[in-house]
Amino acid sequence: MSTPALWDIFCRVIDNHGDLGVCWRLSCQLAERGAAVRLWVDDPSALAWMAPHGQAGVQVLPWPDSQGAPSAANPASEACPGCGPTTSSQAQARVWLEAFGCGIPDEWIANNLYMASAESQKSLQTSPAPTWINLEYLSAEAYVERCHRLPSPVTSGPARGLTRRFFYPGFTPATGGLLREPDLMARQAVFDRRQWLAGQGLVWAGERVVSLFCYEPAALGGWLHQWAQGHTPTLMLVAPGRPWAAVQQVLAAHPQLPQGALRIQPLAHLTQHHFDHLLWASDLNCVRGEDSLVRALWAGQPLVWHIYPQDDGAHWPKLQAFLDWLQAPDDLRALHHHWNADSPNGPPPPVDWPRAAACVQAARARLTAQPDLVIQLLACVGTTAEAAQP
Repeated sequence: MSTPALWDIFCRVIDNHGDLGVCWRLSCQLAERGAAVRLWVDDPSALAWMAPHGQAGVQVLPWPDSQGAPSAANPASEACPGCGPTTSSQAQARVWLEAFGCGIPDEWIANNLYMASAESQKSLQTSPAPTWINLEYLSAEAYVERCHRLPSPVTSGPARGLTRRFFYPGFTPATGGLLREPDLMARQAVFDRRQWLAGQGLVWAGERVVSLFCYEPAALGGWLHQWAQGHTPTLMLVAPGRPWAAVQQVLAAHPQLPQGALRIQPLAHLTQHHFDHLLWASDLNCVRGEDSLVRALWAGQPLVWHIYPQDDGAHWPKLQAFLDWLQAPDDLRALHHHWNADSPNGPPPPVDWPRAAACVQAARARLTAQPDLVIQLLACVGTTAEAAQP
């Protein structure tokens, strides 16, 4: 099976950086496997720190305007200076991938199909239908296995007659897998924690290292008090943005909070590679959303997941399904529920951290035995492309 030459990937940044982070990792891994990728994004600004050097084979384009052409707003070249043009924005891609149901603009579809038809008439050949993938959100819930790779015929609009196929990332062999670079484990095996911390200008005296990447958990104050009053010296490395703002809010509300055994260090924005290094350097990773959860699983250290809270409570079954797949022991489950609670009761429950580490490492072993997401995407696209041939 040959890799399709050109992919169009569409991403809308809803909030935070997770959607763009996933799409950038996916784009880079496709390019490293020989594909050319055009990443269409409505707000590429985070790439300035997430991927300042760009990636060969990946072109970042602004979200198409109402005429189906790249918008003049948010020029990608400024947001991602290393992402130079790789192909014309009018070239016809064989694969369309919309991330997380963002929707491909009708005007772009109409313009693209018109251009493909015109090129077909010139060459007197039938233009193959594009393979259209809807990359869905990550979940361990049972519906993922049922819905993975299901087709969805388009019955209206300029794409009428085409078929979109749902692709679900996941944790089991019956799903689409997770993003994982082929050399990830080899790079981690030679990682030097002390050297990396020093390279970030961080003074490390051998304490337990905790990374904090969260939203605004109500339990944060209790956690800071517990670590400060504990017997284990702890260096907490806090990501910028909402995590650091949450820590500052707790400190402002509790000015007498004893520092004791806890040392808090704010971080600057990290590139995706250095964010991986942060997770590798930490003895406990407090992560949020989906992209950082996956990277924390690959890190193989104990983790606590702050799941994105939803008004209707839909995040609780999703969290429970993940903990079930993880085969999390009871104490780690209790800590997750405490960390995610709107009104947590009492102090954080104690956890057997060596047992938690063994749990995460066993889960990582199960995942590494499965094909990664890009391998499965390429197989899916190859199958659907063959089926679309006249």
